Amino acid sequence: MSTQEIQPESHTMSDSQAMSDSQAKSEPQAMSQTNTSLTEIPLEQVLPHRAPMILIDKLLEQAPDTLLTEVSISTDSAYFDAASQSVPNYVGIEYMAQSIAALAGLEASARGEPIRVGFLLGTRKLTFAIPAYRLGERYQTRVSRLYQEDNGLAVFDCKIFHNNQLVAEANVNVFQPQDTQAYILESQAGTEEEKTR
Repeated sequence: MSTQEIQPESHTMSDSQAMSDSQAKSEPQAMSQTNTSLTEIPLEQVLPHRAPMILIDKLLEQAPDTLLTEVSISTDSAYFDAASQSVPNYVGIEYMAQSIAALAGLEASARGEPIRVGFLLGTRKLTFAIPAYRLGERYQTRVSRLYQEDNGLAVFDCKIFHNNQLVAEANVNVFQPQDTQAYILESQAGTEEEKTR
Protein backbone atom coordinates (compact mmCIF):
# COMPACT_ATOMS: atom_id res chain seq x y z
CA MET A 1 0.00 0.00 0.00
CA SER A 2 2.49 2.56 1.14
CA THR A 3 5.71 3.32 -0.67
CA GLN A 4 7.55 3.20 2.64
CA GLU A 5 7.81 0.56 5.37
CA ILE A 6 5.81 1.58 8.45
CA GLN A 7 7.37 0.86 11.82
CA PRO A 8 5.21 -0.85 14.47
CA GLU A 9 3.99 1.06 17.48
CA SER A 10 3.35 -0.23 21.00
CA HIS A 11 0.54 2.22 21.79
CA THR A 12 -2.45 0.54 23.47
CA MET A 13 -5.95 2.01 23.36
CA SER A 14 -8.35 1.92 26.26
CA ASP A 15 -11.66 0.11 25.78
CA SER A 16 -13.50 3.42 25.57
CA GLN A 17 -11.20 4.65 22.81
CA ALA A 18 -10.90 1.46 20.81
CA MET A 19 -13.13 0.57 17.90
CA SER A 20 -14.50 -2.93 17.50
CA ASP A 21 -11.95 -5.65 16.72
CA SER A 22 -13.28 -5.99 13.18
CA GLN A 23 -12.84 -2.27 12.57
CA ALA A 24 -9.41 -2.10 14.19
CA LYS A 25 -8.14 -4.86 11.90
CA SER A 26 -9.38 -3.15 8.77
CA GLU A 27 -6.55 -2.45 6.36
CA PRO A 28 -6.32 0.08 3.57
CA GLN A 29 -7.40 -2.01 0.61
CA ALA A 30 -5.11 -2.26 -2.38
CA MET A 31 -6.27 0.05 -5.14
CA SER A 32 -6.97 -1.15 -8.62
CA GLN A 33 -4.72 1.48 -10.18
CA THR A 34 -1.53 2.99 -8.86
CA ASN A 35 0.73 5.67 -10.20
CA THR A 36 4.38 5.51 -9.18
CA SER A 37 4.86 9.18 -10.07
CA LEU A 38 1.94 10.22 -7.84
CA THR A 39 4.25 10.50 -4.82
CA GLU A 40 6.37 13.05 -6.69
CA ILE A 41 3.51 15.49 -7.43
CA PRO A 42 3.92 18.69 -5.37
CA LEU A 43 0.82 19.06 -3.22
CA GLU A 44 0.61 22.76 -4.17
CA GLN A 45 -0.29 21.61 -7.69
CA VAL A 46 -3.45 19.81 -6.60
CA LEU A 47 -4.54 21.64 -3.45
CA PRO A 48 -6.02 25.14 -3.16
CA HIS A 49 -3.83 25.57 -0.04
CA ARG A 50 -0.35 26.91 0.53
CA ALA A 51 2.22 26.15 3.23
CA PRO A 52 2.01 26.11 6.19
CA MET A 53 -1.64 25.10 5.83
CA ILE A 54 -0.98 22.00 3.73
CA LEU A 55 -1.35 19.30 6.36
CA ILE A 56 -0.93 16.11 4.33
CA ASP A 57 2.57 15.17 3.17
CA LYS A 58 2.29 12.76 0.28
CA LEU A 59 -0.04 11.28 -2.33
CA LEU A 60 0.31 7.49 -2.35
CA GLU A 61 -2.25 5.79 -4.58
CA GLN A 62 -5.18 6.80 -6.75
CA ALA A 63 -8.05 4.80 -8.20
CA PRO A 64 -11.38 6.00 -9.64
CA ASP A 65 -13.16 8.05 -6.93
CA THR A 66 -10.49 7.12 -4.37
CA LEU A 67 -7.20 8.51 -3.07
CA LEU A 68 -4.73 7.37 -0.42
CA THR A 69 -2.51 10.02 1.22
CA GLU A 70 0.02 10.06 4.03
CA VAL A 71 1.01 12.42 6.81
CA SER A 72 4.19 12.09 8.89
CA ILE A 73 3.98 13.70 12.31
CA SER A 74 6.94 15.96 13.13
CA THR A 75 7.55 18.93 15.38
CA ASP A 76 6.82 21.09 12.32
CA SER A 77 3.37 19.55 11.77
CA ALA A 78 0.47 21.99 11.94
CA TYR A 79 -1.22 21.88 15.37
CA PHE A 80 1.69 19.92 16.88
CA ASP A 81 1.55 20.13 20.69
CA ALA A 82 4.99 20.09 22.29
CA ALA A 83 3.65 19.07 25.70
CA SER A 84 2.01 15.87 24.43
CA GLN A 85 4.44 15.39 21.52
CA SER A 86 1.51 14.81 19.21
CA VAL A 87 -1.21 16.34 17.03
CA PRO A 88 -4.77 16.14 18.48
CA ASN A 89 -7.00 13.51 16.92
CA TYR A 90 -9.60 16.04 15.71
CA VAL A 91 -7.06 17.34 13.18
CA GLY A 92 -7.78 14.09 11.39
CA ILE A 93 -10.90 15.74 9.99
CA GLU A 94 -8.61 18.13 8.13
CA TYR A 95 -6.44 15.25 6.90
CA MET A 96 -9.64 13.79 5.45
CA ALA A 97 -10.76 17.10 3.95
CA GLN A 98 -7.39 17.81 2.35
CA SER A 99 -7.23 14.29 0.93
CA ILE A 100 -10.65 14.90 -0.65
CA ALA A 101 -9.39 18.23 -2.01
CA ALA A 102 -6.29 16.51 -3.42
CA LEU A 103 -8.46 13.95 -5.20
CA ALA A 104 -10.59 16.75 -6.68
CA GLY A 105 -7.40 18.55 -7.74
CA LEU A 106 -5.99 15.47 -9.44
CA GLU A 107 -9.27 14.90 -11.27
CA ALA A 108 -9.48 18.55 -12.34
CA SER A 109 -5.88 18.47 -13.61
CA ALA A 110 -6.63 15.33 -15.62
CA ARG A 111 -9.51 17.20 -17.28
CA GLY A 112 -7.35 20.27 -17.90
CA GLU A 113 -9.42 22.36 -15.49
CA PRO A 114 -8.23 24.76 -12.78
CA ILE A 115 -8.09 23.73 -9.12
CA ARG A 116 -11.20 25.00 -7.33
CA VAL A 117 -11.86 25.64 -3.65
CA GLY A 118 -14.20 23.27 -1.84
CA PHE A 119 -16.03 23.59 1.45
CA LEU A 120 -16.37 21.10 4.29
CA LEU A 121 -20.08 21.05 5.19
CA GLY A 122 -20.03 18.49 7.97
CA THR A 123 -19.36 14.92 9.05
CA ARG A 124 -21.42 11.90 10.05
CA LYS A 125 -20.43 8.74 11.90
CA LEU A 126 -17.19 10.40 13.08
CA THR A 127 -15.16 8.04 15.26
CA PHE A 128 -11.66 8.32 16.71
CA ALA A 129 -9.87 5.27 18.14
CA ILE A 130 -6.79 7.17 19.36
CA PRO A 131 -6.45 10.45 21.27
CA ALA A 132 -3.70 11.88 19.07
CA TYR A 133 -1.31 11.41 16.15
CA ARG A 134 2.07 10.76 17.68
CA LEU A 135 5.45 12.29 16.87
CA GLY A 136 7.50 10.18 14.45
CA GLU A 137 4.55 8.13 13.21
CA ARG A 138 2.99 7.97 9.74
CA TYR A 139 -0.75 7.83 9.06
CA GLN A 140 -2.55 7.03 5.83
CA THR A 141 -5.90 8.56 4.89
CA ARG A 142 -8.12 6.86 2.33
CA VAL A 143 -11.04 8.85 0.89
CA SER A 144 -13.64 7.23 -1.37
CA ARG A 145 -16.45 9.11 -3.09
CA LEU A 146 -19.82 7.59 -2.21
CA TYR A 147 -21.80 9.88 -4.50
CA GLN A 148 -21.68 13.33 -6.07
CA GLU A 149 -24.40 15.60 -7.40
CA ASP A 150 -24.07 17.79 -10.47
CA ASN A 151 -24.11 20.94 -8.32
CA GLY A 152 -20.83 19.93 -6.59
CA LEU A 153 -22.25 18.41 -3.40
CA ALA A 154 -20.53 15.12 -2.54
CA VAL A 155 -20.18 12.59 0.25
CA PHE A 156 -16.97 10.67 0.96
CA ASP A 157 -16.18 7.66 3.08
CA CYS A 158 -12.95 8.57 4.90
CA LYS A 159 -10.67 6.37 6.96
CA ILE A 160 -7.31 6.98 8.66
CA PHE A 161 -4.96 4.06 9.25
CA HIS A 162 -1.85 3.54 11.36
CA ASN A 163 0.16 0.34 10.97
CA ASN A 164 -2.78 -1.02 8.96
CA GLN A 165 -5.17 -0.41 11.85
CA LEU A 166 -8.20 1.83 11.48
CA VAL A 167 -7.79 4.79 13.88
CA ALA A 168 -10.42 7.25 12.59
CA GLU A 169 -13.35 7.25 10.20
CA ALA A 170 -16.21 9.46 9.05
CA ASN A 171 -18.57 10.23 6.23
CA VAL A 172 -17.61 13.72 5.09
CA ASN A 173 -19.96 16.07 3.22
CA VAL A 174 -18.27 18.59 0.92
CA PHE A 175 -19.35 21.18 -1.61
CA GLN A 176 -17.32 22.48 -4.54
CA PRO A 177 -19.23 25.30 -6.28
CA GLN A 178 -18.56 26.21 -9.90
CA ASP A 179 -18.21 29.88 -8.88
CA THR A 180 -16.51 30.12 -5.49
CA GLN A 181 -16.70 33.92 -5.23
CA ALA A 182 -20.43 33.97 -6.00
CA TYR A 183 -21.03 31.24 -3.41
CA ILE A 184 -19.11 33.18 -0.72
CA LEU A 185 -20.99 36.41 -1.50
CA GLU A 186 -24.31 34.57 -1.43
CA SER A 187 -23.43 32.97 1.91
CA GLN A 188 -22.39 36.33 3.39
CA ALA A 189 -25.64 37.93 2.18
CA GLY A 190 -27.63 35.15 3.84
CA THR A 191 -25.74 35.62 7.10
CA GLU A 192 -26.40 39.37 7.11
CA GLU A 193 -30.07 38.74 6.41
CA GLU A 194 -30.28 36.38 9.38
CA LYS A 195 -28.75 39.05 11.66
CA THR A 196 -31.42 41.59 10.75
CA ARG A 197 -34.30 39.27 11.65
